[in-house]
Amino acid sequence: MQRLDLVIEPEPGNAHEVGGILNPAATRGPDGELYLFPRLVAAGNYSRIGIARVLFDAAGEPTGIERLGVALEPEAPYERRPDGGGGCEDPRVTYVEPLARYLMTYTAFTPDGPRIALAQSTDLFHWERLGLATFQPYEGIHFDGVDNKDACMFPVAIPNPTHHNELAILHRPLFPGTLPEENLAKDGTRDVDLHRESIWISYSPDGPSDEPYQLRQFTSHDRLAAPVSPWESLKIGGGCPPIMCKHGWLFVYHGVADVQQDNGTHQLTYSAGVMVLSAANPQALLYRTTHPALVPEPSTGPRGTPSNVVFPSGIDRRDDIGQPDRFDVYYGMNDFRIGVARLNVPDVLPHPGEADPATTAA
Repeated sequence: MQRLDLVIEPEPGNAHEVGGILNPAATRGPDGELYLFPRLVAAGNYSRIGIARVLFDAAGEPTGIERLGVALEPEAPYERRPDGGGGCEDPRVTYVEPLARYLMTYTAFTPDGPRIALAQSTDLFHWERLGLATFQPYEGIHFDGVDNKDACMFPVAIPNPTHHNELAILHRPLFPGTLPEENLAKDGTRDVDLHRESIWISYSPDGPSDEPYQLRQFTSHDRLAAPVSPWESLKIGGGCPPIMCKHGWLFVYHGVADVQQDNGTHQLTYSAGVMVLSAANPQALLYRTTHPALVPEPSTGPRGTPSNVVFPSGIDRRDDIGQPDRFDVYYGMNDFRIGVARLNVPDVLPHPGEADPATTAA
């Protein structure tokens, strides 16, 4: 990926953004314009989901944004905490073709911790909450009741494990003992629990369009990928919603590693990677990067602390300028601002990448 010139900074004097503007969803609206839905961080880490229109120059390069307000802010009981805090965080937005509507997946900061919530819209400006996602158990693994983040929808129904087409979500349950901060303390090679340290695909029956609330109910599951390469050894998680390219489903994700600094200290580093999933069988990986596609440029975060984070969350296929093999990736930079990078899909996929599943990660 190649960085573009645009960097979106918090707006001076905007109380909603004193803690940052980051991790945006991206989607084309009914009018063909590109809209971002960034996380807006106010004092006390109180997060809202904003809405902005992307501005382009005559050549089609993104040059800035026009802020249009707030799409969601903590109002539902599952978005607020007893201490007055709360959060609607890290959204992804997908136009789901069978439903003829946009679905937003986002992290609701509940009293019990982060959970996946959903909302729907037909115009991107008016959003109806659908509630928290629920998941049936899988081989004794209970997804409900554990922290969960990084969710994004497929835009069409895909084959489930029994070969029936259903709506599907990619997500990353954060089971106890699998957080990067917890794995950081484990010296040397560690065993990877494939059930509990992976990105999952979960499926929801594709019912009538007048039953939107069943969209939050996921009844079957498939493990997609676990940590494999050194740059993602502590954790992998979802990034941009899967989008079709010439080879299959393009999925930009993030990986976390422990990087030793020059002064001997250790720091968590978030980088971006790329997978290509089979169009006919999205559970099959056709390609996976062995090295990160985009690494962070160290900088000082909003509280004066170093932060090494590239967090991809929005993607735009540039059909609008006649370049369907170009994808612009919008990502969170160091937990404070937004960057944009260009990803060009080659005519032939490179080497297939690291195998998966894995048994260990170095």
